[in-house]
Amino acid sequence: MDLCLRLRALAHCRATLGGFPASAHGSGRCQRRRVASSSAICSLAVASSGNGAAAGPVGSGVEVARAKRMLNVVLVSPMIPGNTGSIARTCAAAAVGLHLVGPLGYNIDDTKLKRAGLDYWPYVVVKVHDTWDEFRDYFMHQDGDKRLLAFTKRGTHIHSDFSYKPGDWLLFGSETKGLPESALEDCSGEALGGGTIRIPMVETYVRCLNLSVSVGVALYEAARQLNYEQLQYQPDLPEDAQGLFPAEDIYG
Repeated sequence: MDLCLRLRALAHCRATLGGFPASAHGSGRCQRRRVASSSAICSLAVASSGNGAAAGPVGSGVEVARAKRMLNVVLVSPMIPGNTGSIARTCAAAAVGLHLVGPLGYNIDDTKLKRAGLDYWPYVVVKVHDTWDEFRDYFMHQDGDKRLLAFTKRGTHIHSDFSYKPGDWLLFGSETKGLPESALEDCSGEALGGGTIRIPMVETYVRCLNLSVSVGVALYEAARQLNYEQLQYQPDLPEDAQGLFPAEDIYG
């Protein structure tokens, strides 16, 4: 069953029985539960083609508007579901959005992906884009100051020397191929990009850092420089909201 059909099945399940299992380790069967009121905003982040991923509870009004302009992590063609799951957990802890740009090396409902993210999936907002061109168009239509930052071994700036800003989107490439040339060009160009960045490492016998480690190193350096401001815009969730997958894409 392709992703679109899976999402339709999930949507039908939620509409019929009112919710999803709370645990990411569950069997995926629908369970009856009371749906939280509109004060608990949840969403299924959906790409323009109809693809999407489970995403988590978010705030509303000014809080969401501010949070949207802080930091985002973008994975371009990630291949290993365990890495993406671990990164999703990091994004949940750091209160930032996660974007996946296809083609992906796994199905979005892969068991290893869910297991690596543990039970933190309800607390990270995920949006899936089919291609780089689709993501690029989406990024250009986002409001506020923003720039694309490419993390690559060929980066011209060291990650801890670079000055991050609210509205930065941190890009990471495939575990096997890195970022595509089109992404590197956009990150280097004045129109969209803010530059290319590298994380120092011994290169004589280590090819690269693990992707999830790289994201953690980069994201927390950026968050540190911004005084972890994004953590201020995460709401307290009603107990009834725990474990629900989202139903509204806050990214627009």
